[in-house]
Amino acid sequence: MSNLCLQLPAAFLGLLLAVSSAHPADWPAWRGPAQNGVSAETGLVASWSPVWHADFTGRSTPIVLDGRVFAIGRRGEGIAHEGVVAAFDAQDGTLLWEHAYNIFHTTIPFNRVGWASLAGDPETGYIYAHTVSGLFLCFDRDGTVIWSRSLTEEFGRISGYGGRVHTPVVDEDLVIISYLSSNWGSHTAGRHRYFAFDKRSGAVVWIATPGGRPLDTTYSVPVVATINGVRLLIGGNADGAIYALKIRTGESVWGFKLSRRGINSSVVVAGDKVYAAHSEENLDNTALGRVVCINATGQGDVTDTHEVWRYDGVFAGYSSPVIHGGRLYILDNSANIHALDAETGQVHWLHNIGTVGKGSPVLADGRLYVPEVNGRFAIVAPGPDAAQTLEIAEIAMPDQRPAELFGSPAVAYGRIYLSTEAGVYCLGDPAAPFEVVATAADYPREQAPAGAIPTHLQITPAEVVAQPGASVPFRARAFDAAGRPIGPVAAAWTLAGPVGQLNGHTLVLADAPGSGKIVARAGELTAEARIAVLPPPTYSEDFEAFAVDTSPAWVGTGSKFKVRAIEGNKVLVKPPAARGLHRANTYLGAPDRTGYTIQADLLGTKKRRAIPDMGLISHRYTLDLMGYHQQLQIRTWAAELRMAHTVPFAWEPGVWYTMKMQVEIAGDKAHIRGKVWPRDEPEPATWSIQAADPRPNRSGSPGLYGYSPAEIYYDNLKVWQ
Repeated sequence: MSNLCLQLPAAFLGLLLAVSSAHPADWPAWRGPAQNGVSAETGLVASWSPVWHADFTGRSTPIVLDGRVFAIGRRGEGIAHEGVVAAFDAQDGTLLWEHAYNIFHTTIPFNRVGWASLAGDPETGYIYAHTVSGLFLCFDRDGTVIWSRSLTEEFGRISGYGGRVHTPVVDEDLVIISYLSSNWGSHTAGRHRYFAFDKRSGAVVWIATPGGRPLDTTYSVPVVATINGVRLLIGGNADGAIYALKIRTGESVWGFKLSRRGINSSVVVAGDKVYAAHSEENLDNTALGRVVCINATGQGDVTDTHEVWRYDGVFAGYSSPVIHGGRLYILDNSANIHALDAETGQVHWLHNIGTVGKGSPVLADGRLYVPEVNGRFAIVAPGPDAAQTLEIAEIAMPDQRPAELFGSPAVAYGRIYLSTEAGVYCLGDPAAPFEVVATAADYPREQAPAGAIPTHLQITPAEVVAQPGASVPFRARAFDAAGRPIGPVAAAWTLAGPVGQLNGHTLVLADAPGSGKIVARAGELTAEARIAVLPPPTYSEDFEAFAVDTSPAWVGTGSKFKVRAIEGNKVLVKPPAARGLHRANTYLGAPDRTGYTIQADLLGTKKRRAIPDMGLISHRYTLDLMGYHQQLQIRTWAAELRMAHTVPFAWEPGVWYTMKMQVEIAGDKAHIRGKVWPRDEPEPATWSIQAADPRPNRSGSPGLYGYSPAEIYYDNLKVWQ
């Protein structure tokens, strides 16, 4: 067998160490220290040899950092369904800590919780998690939450049933996440956007929208590479293209249109070449699926072509490639490994390891370690003209059905770590030495040379969504053409929109809700940051002050909610969606709000036989007046109805009703109450519906809900403590 194994050349090892942001023994990111699915570890086992096994239900790839294994997954039954992030001792599997969280504001089902892999930062020791609810959490190595952002309630994140949630990427001082979003103002259109946060504080540094209309929800994880002296973030987009952005600023460098559907697999980079794949319709022929090599030295938009070679007719839409020693290895959707010449695209061999391929292979110690969805874990020795399977382990659940296996292996400290539906496994030789070498990150921290010409101005924070009266300091920094920081600059600051009062470069937000931007000018360069002033804790709105066809600057209003004049009265309208889903929420307060009551008048129309659902949102619960079913429901997590209570409730289209919702947190329980009555009648003394949740959502933004196959009208909104 040894003659089939490829050895890791010394030159490659030097390259790995040069581009890595961590000691090669760590595996701090989904595709490893070099983001290419390759490990420099040696002395690994060539058979299924568990050293330890931890009880855990995982779906994604674990990360390994500073002697610990971190995984994200799910647990519980029924009302106890929840997500969980856990840390294990890398040597013996001891559970060190766990953080459980509720699921809400999503239609993603339970078996897809924990979709996105975690990301670790060797410099700070922080661990970053993107949950299916849209919570973006930063933990220290001991499980303390350092900061969190609610991407849905703050930035209009769109969550689809498919469960495609993006893995964070850490580089220098940034942690970057992407997702589909539809928000207010210039972010009204639904697009695949990239959000760069300060990794220590969670402040927004930049937001980029490089692509066009999304064709699907996707989960391509970008990689970081320096090409032509420019540090880039390169990844697949929901519009079917591959884009490269300057990672410190979010500026677009080039795009390459690849597919008629969104891109799910991640790219891999070697030198100045980018390798990408998909399994959908091609743009220029009738074949389905393609692997492509892109020359990444050019610049321009998606109309430019930088193609070096293509390999058509291969369905490789989920797994991400591995590149090593001039070979590109990729697993297709039918679990066939394709070995291609990285320079020419020539196919050297194909090798099957199962039936469904979605997890990505890893190359380590001359072997490919390859997951297969139906619980198979293959160890394959790749050779010049063929490959040999050394072993295929079959991982089973207690009832003997195959355990789902979507994540990739992580390689660290001479061992292999795997997170599956049946638990977290550590494979290795228990007699081999186990050593953790803790080293600081080796991020480049480049500075522009003396005398560099500024070409880009950046304001931080790049977006502020906050309560009235908050004080926000801004700063401006200049960057050169290569995206390298020049440093802070003195700027002239101006405001556009009724968002507050400037005191130098500090903005005190207005007392009333509104939207606008702050603009900085330094020489010929300008930059702007979006500002939304949220409604105050006690708030009422009758929409009379809004112009027709405009929207409040609430999170997620986008094109989904518009002000309209109806019979001489202005109301907020949610019409049927012109494209996509009729269902949408809009949020009008901070996600940490608690202990409030929300009330509004609502009217549902009828279109042929279609009647809408409409309601209120509080503490991440929904009070829903359901049209077709003629019911009133309290719920959280629509896909699973983890906590739901429903009562019959007859109501008529074309009639105004008043709806009131109250959530009270008492100890370890949430009491959710709702009442609905005809607007022209007195408020009833009793609640129409009441429910209790023993696993409470303790806070959440107030908001409006609508499913609108026919129009919904909202008026006389009130929120109070």
